[in-house]
Amino acid sequence: MFRNIIIFGATGSIGTSTLNVIRRNRRHFNVIGIAANTNVEKLAQIAHEFDVPNVGIFDERTFVGKDSLFKEKTHFFFGEDGLCKLAQFPEVTAVLVAMVGIIGLKPTITAIENKKTILLASKEILVAAGKFVIESAKKYNAQILPIDSEHNAIFQCLRGNDSSFVDRLILTASGGPFRNFSWQDMENITVEEALRHPVWNMGKKITIDSATMANKGLEIVEAKWLFDVPDDDIDVVVHPESIIHSMVKFCDGSIVAQMCPPNMEYPIANCLFFPERERLERSSINFVEQKTLNFLAPDIVKFPHLAIIRQCLKSNNNACAVFQASNEVAVNEFLKHRIKFTQISELVAKTLDIYSGEPMTSLKSCQESIVKARNVAQTIVNGYN
Repeated sequence: MFRNIIIFGATGSIGTSTLNVIRRNRRHFNVIGIAANTNVEKLAQIAHEFDVPNVGIFDERTFVGKDSLFKEKTHFFFGEDGLCKLAQFPEVTAVLVAMVGIIGLKPTITAIENKKTILLASKEILVAAGKFVIESAKKYNAQILPIDSEHNAIFQCLRGNDSSFVDRLILTASGGPFRNFSWQDMENITVEEALRHPVWNMGKKITIDSATMANKGLEIVEAKWLFDVPDDDIDVVVHPESIIHSMVKFCDGSIVAQMCPPNMEYPIANCLFFPERERLERSSINFVEQKTLNFLAPDIVKFPHLAIIRQCLKSNNNACAVFQASNEVAVNEFLKHRIKFTQISELVAKTLDIYSGEPMTSLKSCQESIVKARNVAQTIVNGYN
C-alpha cells in the first residue's frame, strides 16, 4: 500500500501522533499537504522534515512575515477556501481531519465530494453536521475511517460482522481526573488541575472535555452517525484504566471488546494502514501486570453533559450543533479563567434554553446554528463578568 496524505491539524496532538507513525513508515506515505489554525512555526518544522510542498494556514494573520521559515517553492493556502483547495488535490488519496472545532467541516465535505478517504479525528464535525456528512459520504462513495479511540475500537469490533446483529454499542470513558470529587470540590477546580489528565496526553480542548465528560456526549452523537445506531442503543461506562476502548454487544449476548494501551498511535495506525495492519514495535498489554479492569456507571449529576446531549438528540433542530458550539465557547472561557469549571455545563444548558438551533434542513442551517449559538453563549459569559 502507498498513500498520498494531507493532514489538517498537523501541529496538534493527533497530528503529532500521526507524524510519529508516518516517520516510522516513510516508504508507505507521502505527505502532500499539512494545515493548522495558527501554529506557523511548527508547520514549518514539519514541512522541512517531511518535505511537504503544500501548507495551509487557517488564520492568515499569523503567517505575516513568516514565509522565510519555509522552503522557497512551498505553496501556501489560507482560510477555509485554502483548506478546501488542498482537499481537492487529485493525487491525494486520504485526508486526515484533526483540527479543533468546526473549522474543518467545509474542507471535509469538499474532500468527500472529491472521493477521498477521510481519516476523522475531529468529533465536532459529526456532532454539528453528522446527517449531512454521512449523506455526502454515501452519495460520493467516500470512506470515513474513525480515529477517535472509542469509535476506532467499535469499527474494529464490527469488522466482519453484519450490522443487523448489533444490539448495543458500549463507549468507555476514563472518567477524567475528577470522578471522585464532590460537586462542591468541583466548583474550585483550576485550569491547571483540569489539564492534568490521569491517563491520556491530549490537546487542551479535548482534555477539558474529558474532565467534564462532554467528550463522551460528543462521542455518543458521533457513534450514532458513524454506525447508524439509535442513540438509545449507545451506552457509556466509566473505565478508569482506559485499556478497553469500547465494546459491541451482539444480539446473541456476546460482547466483543477492543483493547490496547492508552496511546493514540494505535487507532491512528489502524486507519492509516487500513485494511492492512502495521507491525508496531512497542509493548502491548501485559494482563498479569495489569491485574484489574474496573467499570463504573457515569454520574450524570456531577457530569450533566451526558444528560444534556441525550436531550439534544431528541430534537429535530440542530441542537447538537448548539451543544458543540456553546461547549467550545465555555471551554475557551474556562481556559481564560473567566468562568468556573462547573459553569462549563451550566453555560451549555443555558444556551440551549435560549436557543435550540435552526431546523435540521441543510448544512447551511447547521452553520447558522453554530454562529448563533456562539453569540448566545458569549452573551451569557459576558453577563457573568
